[in-house]
Amino acid sequence: MSKIFFDTDCELWYTMLPEMDCELFRMPYTINGEEYFYDMGEQTDFEAFYKAVRAGAMPITSALNAQIYTEILEPYFKAGEDMLYISFSSKMSGTFNHLEVALKPLREKYPAARFRRFDTKQICWGAGVQVYNAVKYYHEGHSLDEVYAYLEENVDRYAEYFAVDDLFHLKRGGRISAAAAAFGTLFSVKPILHVNEGGELQVAQKVNGANKAVSTLAEKVKELASEIEKYPVYVVDADNKEGGDKLAAKICAFFPQAKIERYPIGPVIGTHCGPGTIGVIFRSVKR
Repeated sequence: MSKIFFDTDCELWYTMLPEMDCELFRMPYTINGEEYFYDMGEQTDFEAFYKAVRAGAMPITSALNAQIYTEILEPYFKAGEDMLYISFSSKMSGTFNHLEVALKPLREKYPAARFRRFDTKQICWGAGVQVYNAVKYYHEGHSLDEVYAYLEENVDRYAEYFAVDDLFHLKRGGRISAAAAAFGTLFSVKPILHVNEGGELQVAQKVNGANKAVSTLAEKVKELASEIEKYPVYVVDADNKEGGDKLAAKICAFFPQAKIERYPIGPVIGTHCGPGTIGVIFRSVKR
């Protein structure tokens, strides 16, 4: 028997879960002193979360502890299953250190079981599209070894670009300096960020103003998109429907045949990018 695992930082929508038949690691976030585990949007009150952040609430995220990993994984180890975890980028969290702590005794106790993790080196839908396509490939009758090879072949064929509305959240997360954040806020500088081939957040360029940010993101799709008639383009936003809709419209102006899918950015990722963020994830000629 075999089983695929993934985590909620891939941002797949909850309605997709039944057809996928996978095990899910739910990543935690805390706001106003209460801890939640992201449910892929099923009961998440996105409006309330971002309203609270805009009002000054300081949400935090944390790693899953080794005990939670053990509780989820041990039944599959005990059954001797072949397991594949398709995860978000290792560079984005320390949670995988806790996973390794849980895995060591499980592997010793159940040597017949097999567990490996594939690092998508992305987050949000940059990871989610890889998970979704890999699970689809698996359900077409391929083994987990073949799925792993499929992921390796395609890992750098998805690009993820986004622009934040407020540099404060990037500063708080240590992504930019306090001086750069103050300068950027004063002069309405908006960094266009992407996740590089190493799975790290990187500033691609800096632009002035929200409209320029939307145009620049659309231009990235125009420049790098591959097989756009075959693969959807994912436009995401953190409580910025207007900005996301403008971005989707500009992409459609370049590619009338494109299938645009719109999703909100969940609270875990929203904690770090902040409200007002917009982003685009798409099949590309290179990351």
